[in-house]
Amino acid sequence: MTKDYLFEIGTEEMPAHVVAKSVKQLADRTQKFLKENGLKFKDIKTFSTPRRLTILVEDLAEKQEDIDEIKKGPAKKIALDQDKNWTKAAQGFVRGQNMTTDDIYFEELKGTEYAYVHVQKEGKKATDILLGMSDIIKAMTFPTKMRWGGSNDFEFVRPIHWLVSLLGNEVVPVQILDITAGRKTEGHRFLGDSVVLANADDYEDALRDQFVIADAKKRKEMIVDQMNELVKQNNWKIKMDANLLEEVTNLVEYPTVFAGSFDKKYLEMPQEVLITSMKDNQRYFEVYNQDNQLINHFISVRNGNKDYLENVISGNEKVLVARLDDAQFFYDEDRKYPLSHFVDKLKNVSFHDKIGSMSEKMERVRIIGDYLAKQWNLDEQTIKDFDRASELYKFDLVTQMVGEFAELQGVMGMHYAKLAGEKDDVAVAIKEHYMPTTSEGELPQTVVGSLLSVADKLDTIITFFAVDMIPTSSNDPYALRRYAYGIVRILINQKWSLAFNKVLPELVSALNGKTPAKLPKSDEKEAEIASFIRDRINQYLTKNNYKYDIIDAVLASSQQDPIQILAAANVLQLHHDDEQFRPVVESLIRINNILKKAKHKGNNVVNPDLFVNESEKELYSGVNNLQDLTDLTQLYDGFVKLQPIINFYFENNMILDKDEAIKNNRLNQLGAVAQLAEHLGDLSKLVIK
Repeated sequence: MTKDYLFEIGTEEMPAHVVAKSVKQLADRTQKFLKENGLKFKDIKTFSTPRRLTILVEDLAEKQEDIDEIKKGPAKKIALDQDKNWTKAAQGFVRGQNMTTDDIYFEELKGTEYAYVHVQKEGKKATDILLGMSDIIKAMTFPTKMRWGGSNDFEFVRPIHWLVSLLGNEVVPVQILDITAGRKTEGHRFLGDSVVLANADDYEDALRDQFVIADAKKRKEMIVDQMNELVKQNNWKIKMDANLLEEVTNLVEYPTVFAGSFDKKYLEMPQEVLITSMKDNQRYFEVYNQDNQLINHFISVRNGNKDYLENVISGNEKVLVARLDDAQFFYDEDRKYPLSHFVDKLKNVSFHDKIGSMSEKMERVRIIGDYLAKQWNLDEQTIKDFDRASELYKFDLVTQMVGEFAELQGVMGMHYAKLAGEKDDVAVAIKEHYMPTTSEGELPQTVVGSLLSVADKLDTIITFFAVDMIPTSSNDPYALRRYAYGIVRILINQKWSLAFNKVLPELVSALNGKTPAKLPKSDEKEAEIASFIRDRINQYLTKNNYKYDIIDAVLASSQQDPIQILAAANVLQLHHDDEQFRPVVESLIRINNILKKAKHKGNNVVNPDLFVNESEKELYSGVNNLQDLTDLTQLYDGFVKLQPIINFYFENNMILDKDEAIKNNRLNQLGAVAQLAEHLGDLSKLVIK
């Protein structure tokens, strides 16, 4: 027999961002609990609102299955010692079955006697097992927790006010603190009443009658349908922000969509200011006309029905206008001053107290950017635009607008720079230097913006490492990993080569004296930074589904340039399953093994005068044809052609010849091949079949 089991945790309003994750956690923990306790079920359905986390376990068995089986234990000679006493093996065997040694009997199997017990056990009732749901509640984790109810140490995301626990129509009295689960749940805080559930299956319909749409998916669908209808009626367009939609879904129990408006005069401000005021501060959806222009309307969601909706609209409009008035004031005030006014203020703004001011950081970033621009042969105009951007790019941090709306940093810098007559490339770079703002976020699109972003992030990493503020395995408060990953992504996007092991010493030398904490000229520190960035290349390759052995191979080389490492990974990934791949790789690995065994440390300079047969000449010619190849695809194709020549070489030569000169010359020949192969990585890491 099976029944549906309903379990609801009723709380004070939870933050929207924890609702979906918390109900999933409740379902996952319950699933594990039921499986561990041998209670079969069909599926677990979830319900959630800001005031409740609920699961419905469908077709839950009313009891565990009865056990009636024979368990085989150790052989008799192991179960009994020489004095016929029970050994620890026998005692452990019966203890695992919750039985005693008196229950053991012996039977012969294939000429050997073994210990057996006959296990008969009646399954526990589900109502008894489900009392353990209280332990699931206690084990749940949240970003922040609250404690209430006197001296107890129990914590939950918000205070718990009621519990529902019904197996079919039977109450399972789960208890937390002084709250014992029953069959009463609560409707909408203002529109609904309490509901006494006769059966677990009544839950969703009973709450709907009390203005609670318990199914989050259905609530979201209601919001989307109402929005689409409103947009259609007014000939508007909206951008359905998935994150905002998820948030408002978890802010309401009974959604009613409405539209409001504001004075058109505010549209003269940059649209990001209006969108931030609406979306980030008020959880409104901005509205566009058919030409995709922002207009003076917004769409929001009420937690309730249509009663007194005019009052709700008026109240929301007043709140928004107050925000927009503030923004307008800050916008007007900021425009009274030249950009130089704000740039001067940055001398007194700390980047970090161990490193220096924001003004000093900008100077270091200019030095780094100019160095990188030469590395990549960027044109003079790009360098000129970068230098101008580096003089300005943090200025908006001290504007009143960014002081109030921190999320607009960079964006307001771009707009104010354009208003001040700066070139578009300079202004856009001010915005783009923050990109990517998340691990997989949007990358800068302009060359100047990309250069500024890389230089700014490199400076942050170098200076923080210099003062030993290095991320640990569990702690990265300054997001240095994200910055390093952003650098890798930008370099790959722009196809900019940068061998960190070579450039870091030069950058550190160039930056010395540009920060109060003098950067130590330390090979160890520079290697540490290079390794830190190299780990982000690993992250990039992993996220882009490169084979694990290919990642190991390309990262085991001495190569530090993300572009070259990616190129090697692409070649190996492309040919990994080719018919020729195995013989090519095996021949190159064989060469490496010989060199390691011989402890070869030569300069790989080959003397053709020491050749004694044709195979040496063929290998020499073949390797020379590969020496000037910079394209790794062509290099790999060259190794495919070289592979039979290498085999012919081994067939005709004793590498470790008795003549020391010939031996060293042959090792140099193989060393030249290995030196070229190293461009593809450490091929011994590859798993070849």
